[in-house]
Amino acid sequence: MLDIKFVRENPEIVKQNIKNKFQDNKLSLVDEVIALDIESRETQQKADSLRANRNKISKQIGALMAQGKKEEAEATKKLVTENSEKLAQLEAKEAELEDKIKNIMMIIPNIIDPSVPIGKDDSENVEIERFGEPVVPEFEIPYHSEIMENFDGLDLDSARKVAGNGFYYLMGDVARLHSAVISYARDFMINRGFTYCVPPFMIRSDVVTGVMSFAEMDAMMYKIEGEDLYLIGTSEHSMIGKFIDTIVPEEKLPYTLTSYSPCFRKEKGAHGIEERGVYRIHQFEKQEMIVVCKPEESKMWFDKLWQNTVDLFRSLDIPVRTLECCSGDLADLKIKSIDVEAWSPRQKKYFEVGSCSNLGDAQARRLKIRVNADEGKYFAHTLNNTVVAPPRMLIAFLENNLQEDGSVRIPEALRPYMGGIEAITKK
Repeated sequence: MLDIKFVRENPEIVKQNIKNKFQDNKLSLVDEVIALDIESRETQQKADSLRANRNKISKQIGALMAQGKKEEAEATKKLVTENSEKLAQLEAKEAELEDKIKNIMMIIPNIIDPSVPIGKDDSENVEIERFGEPVVPEFEIPYHSEIMENFDGLDLDSARKVAGNGFYYLMGDVARLHSAVISYARDFMINRGFTYCVPPFMIRSDVVTGVMSFAEMDAMMYKIEGEDLYLIGTSEHSMIGKFIDTIVPEEKLPYTLTSYSPCFRKEKGAHGIEERGVYRIHQFEKQEMIVVCKPEESKMWFDKLWQNTVDLFRSLDIPVRTLECCSGDLADLKIKSIDVEAWSPRQKKYFEVGSCSNLGDAQARRLKIRVNADEGKYFAHTLNNTVVAPPRMLIAFLENNLQEDGSVRIPEALRPYMGGIEAITKK
């Protein structure tokens, strides 16, 4: 969420940013919120004047009573009552205008970083760099669900009976591999200095609206009926929410946390044939990383975060590339985002396995995460990034480590988490 003062003083910058994100339907909101802001400040001035006048007159009543001037005191009391009624009306109007301004400000997108390429959607994202040599083996690689089923490791039919489409049972070596990857990712991030955390898997509505846009909320979140609780779509939500309405001493920054959680997503809309199996699902597990830092350090942390994911995937012999998200592909709170994509030797192309985002002070402003410095208070910057998100990550792992005999090689880094075995074999 932007600062209303910034919008008031820079309306054309805000409008151009909206155009750059191809959201022209929101252009009128800028003039609308500026007009409401003018009305709000005028109302506040009138209310402040009445409050000051009320206090002044109240003192006069005491003085008149002390002087025995009861009639004048009673007349003055009536004036106080009249002023109080007017003040109550103004205060109600103040609250109404404040809500209207906040609701619009929650919709106006954050100002994107100047380095972000301008484009309508993810088809115009820009490749930055490749890490590792993509390999296409001479033998045919089956679809990921078939690879898992060859190890008796996937049961979609039973999951449909129990929970419907978009759910799964992982079994045996595949389930063990899933847990091994999560545990390896946890230790990988701890070794990089991040504090491990297991957060709440449900959050209240004020946290939801603090960490994401309304469009994301509608497309992703599951609401707990009858309670002010939502299932998290990623642990980033509750991890950033941990700092809601806090004033952080500057010397304690940065906070660098890595978290495990299950994630729950609606995944609305139709998806292509390449997204069947366990590619796009309603429930999965994830290792995440978040940073709360000074504004001047957020660019540095942004580069460190996506590099962590690249390094982890390369340690498991999976080629990856980084992709700069264009303006139209950025969620409204983000100022910059990079996707990490893993190589799929079966599809002979890369696919997304993680996303790194810098949100500037947007989440901090919504959640009131302030930093106490010698020169005064300011809003922190927040960032987040995926470490790994099985089972999608397992697709990349299985395809890149599949052997011609149908076995799957276990990279050396992961073997301690798999009981020392060097490969899993077909049943």
